Amino acid sequence: MKVPFIDLKIQHQKINQELKKAIAAVLKRNDFILGQDTALFEQEFAKFCLAKYAIGVASGTDGIFLGLLALGIKQGDEVLVPDFTYIATANAVSYTQAKPVFVDIDEKTYNIDVKCLKKAITKRTKAIIPVHLFGQAANMPEIQKITAQYGLKIIEDAAQAHGTSVKLNDRQWHNTGTLGDLAAFSFYPTKNLGGMGDGGMITTNNERIYKKILMLRDCGRVSKYDHQIIGYNSRLDTLQAAILRVKLKKIAFGNQLRQESAQLYNQLLENTNVVTPFCADFSSHIYHAYVIRVKNRRNELLAHFKKKGIGSIVYYPIPLHLQGAYKNLNYKKGDFPITEKLAQEVISLPIYPYISKKQIEYVAQTIKEFYR
Repeated sequence: MKVPFIDLKIQHQKINQELKKAIAAVLKRNDFILGQDTALFEQEFAKFCLAKYAIGVASGTDGIFLGLLALGIKQGDEVLVPDFTYIATANAVSYTQAKPVFVDIDEKTYNIDVKCLKKAITKRTKAIIPVHLFGQAANMPEIQKITAQYGLKIIEDAAQAHGTSVKLNDRQWHNTGTLGDLAAFSFYPTKNLGGMGDGGMITTNNERIYKKILMLRDCGRVSKYDHQIIGYNSRLDTLQAAILRVKLKKIAFGNQLRQESAQLYNQLLENTNVVTPFCADFSSHIYHAYVIRVKNRRNELLAHFKKKGIGSIVYYPIPLHLQGAYKNLNYKKGDFPITEKLAQEVISLPIYPYISKKQIEYVAQTIKEFYR
């Protein structure tokens, strides 16, 4: 049996006619840059997150970068970033010439450890970027307390958390995209809400930030040839917005299918040699990735998956503090023990809407047979 790590084809087949109709409408209007569908998608995505404003940008990375600029982050500032995440989170900080300061993670959730976070704060710390990794939110109730205490900004990296919700200290559930000063989402094709190319979105409830980012994403202009600040060319294409509008209508169902698949994995992998994902009581989990931990023989298991036709990926085998790109920060092996440990143990199994029960059973059985 073949089990791909992700199957975009089956997802697109389900909505093929709707996608064709949406694309044809854009081709008819020829409004490819900041067109009608971009404006409508921004409104619809803001409503989805229950945020006041949403601004389409070229990528999730640009979302973090422009968000940092809008908050005034600059050279000499420090921004706290989890050590266990994709490098784009840290790169966005570097683009501003600020310094990314890495923080170890919680061993259960894989998200930034709030105890380590507090210890990493200095007089130069200006902001925190909590990454909602793999579809589960960071510990936002505690992070909000810390930022309030130290007067820090929050930029949510919600690239993997479209539709995740968090129970805050008011005991109410709040959506990602509304938990800080602003949030950045990615629409990379493999995301829970993915386009057919790059794309991103910034959400905020702050009108001043909203207006600043509108200029920053579009060459700093306020009208066609009136440029008030140095800006960037970072706009969400109208074609991508049209595609994403179709997909946005399906995301709640897609997330539900992922959750059901995750529950089946949990049941089948109970009492085995692997550790299944932990779910914190303050966050929902939309399973952008279903990540297990194996204490031994990981490389052999990965090779066995390949032999059996099962797609699998390791996120992220080299922690940020050990990346060559950040050797100038003078971190060394052993500085972040939990991240280093997990980087050697995690494997992401196939999960996506419409993966079949038989495929999940095949993956689980392959794991059991391997360790037996």
